Amino acid sequence: MISNNPSIDRRKFLQSSALLASGAFGATVLPAAVMAGAGTSFEDRSNIIGPMAGYAPQVGTLVSMMSWMRNVILFPVAGLTVEQLDYVHDTRANSIGAMLLHLAATERFYQLHTFENKKWGEWPEADVKRFSVASELGDEGRKIIKGNPLKYYLSTLEEVRSNTLAEFKKRDDAWLMSVDKEWFWGPTNNYCKWFHVCEHESNHNGQIKWLKSRLPGAKAGND
Repeated sequence: MISNNPSIDRRKFLQSSALLASGAFGATVLPAAVMAGAGTSFEDRSNIIGPMAGYAPQVGTLVSMMSWMRNVILFPVAGLTVEQLDYVHDTRANSIGAMLLHLAATERFYQLHTFENKKWGEWPEADVKRFSVASELGDEGRKIIKGNPLKYYLSTLEEVRSNTLAEFKKRDDAWLMSVDKEWFWGPTNNYCKWFHVCEHESNHNGQIKWLKSRLPGAKAGND
């Protein structure tokens, strides 16, 4: 019988995903939202999109979307080895590890831009040294971004995200809705810029899953 209740269907999906993931990778790096499964109470807001305590209403709603997307990113990379994170499928592809660092670099750029009003050429030297290769990827990324364990990428993502959340707590919805008339793709508010950070992770999530299914020894998937 097919259920017509989307909340039930979602619980079943999360539960089955958690069982599959724990069998394939163990439970060490899986997102809390997935590991919670069907037993999650309404006190756990990981699957609730909307205002969050400690943030202005619309800022909190954005945070809830970004947090949900981050859980989705963490799920397919759980348990990957250094060799798997470094795997490059062809001469034009990026590794999974490089893409994870790319996500951190992109978020750092939007921090500098929206919180400190800096443009690309105004990055502090420390950020240029740390993130410029990951931001650009390409040949330099394939040469340089390798040899790192999963913990390195996850801790970098967490460090950058912690800064984002701390800065969001200082800002109100008027800031989020303020429009930059000079943005390169046209008038854009801070909400759209930060939603793009979320959407950017969604884009690379698909690439990461595709690459994971092409890892040496990977079983055929349905991507």
